[in-house]
Amino acid sequence: MFSRRSSLIACAALFLTACGSTPSQPPAAPAAQQVTPPSPRKVKIGLALGGGAARGFAHIGVIKALEAQGIVPEIVVGTSAGSVVGALYASGMDGFTLQKTAMGMDESTISDWALPLFGKSTGVLKGEALQNYVNKAVGGVPMERLKLRFGAVATDLKTGSPILFNKGNTGMAVRASSSVPSVFQPVKIGANTYVDGGLVAPVPVKFTKEMGAEFIIAVNISSATEGAATASSLDVLMQTFSIMGQRLNHFELKEADVVITPKLGNMGSADFTSRNQAILAGEQAAAAVMPQIKAKLKAKQQGQ
Repeated sequence: MFSRRSSLIACAALFLTACGSTPSQPPAAPAAQQVTPPSPRKVKIGLALGGGAARGFAHIGVIKALEAQGIVPEIVVGTSAGSVVGALYASGMDGFTLQKTAMGMDESTISDWALPLFGKSTGVLKGEALQNYVNKAVGGVPMERLKLRFGAVATDLKTGSPILFNKGNTGMAVRASSSVPSVFQPVKIGANTYVDGGLVAPVPVKFTKEMGAEFIIAVNISSATEGAATASSLDVLMQTFSIMGQRLNHFELKEADVVITPKLGNMGSADFTSRNQAILAGEQAAAAVMPQIKAKLKAKQQGQ
């Protein structure tokens, strides 16, 4: 009886233990893995600034609009008027400083009339005044020591080949790039003589890429071949440049990621009185394509 009683107690204890235990839970499903999107990579932005004499004030408006959206290039390459603005920008001036400098600029500071020698002259302006103006504005800093990587495109007068200056005297390179034939005297650097870069690279997209830019914003300020102002000899000459440069731009601008074309209407190449309107036109043109710039830049940063 004792053993039977012990068996009953043991069974009761076993039953109570089973009732008090927590039922086993099914294994938990593995947590979904969190996919971390890749960090956007740094993309070297390049700015290719085209030539167009006084129409070049529009470049300043473009720079202002880009800076307002936090888009700051590391590389700037300019032709002719674009090289003037590009040099000052690469020296550390922001868009507002560039505008203040432009509005206070006196044409006489860059005009040094040349006396014809025995009735012959290769240009009515020597160009030394422009060279000195630029060097003073950048503090005498050579091209390779400017805050942004900078290049100026000129044309070898003997061979017709383009040349990219990115080292040495900043003002002299800008002078060579801006030496419009018959207006400025050609510039001799070393054994070679150079004239305006607009003859070979109206908007220097290719050279901007060669300097390492991965995302290129090109600014085309050349006048349209129809309805352009021809009120002065400079206007006629710049119109000729525009006609010559149409085919060059057709191929070169295709290599840019975004092309900005300010609406400058019939503004003449010698119309320095319309500089404020040109700056505003640059701002408006850049603002109009800003969604496109941001979308394409984001895609490139993500490796698409």
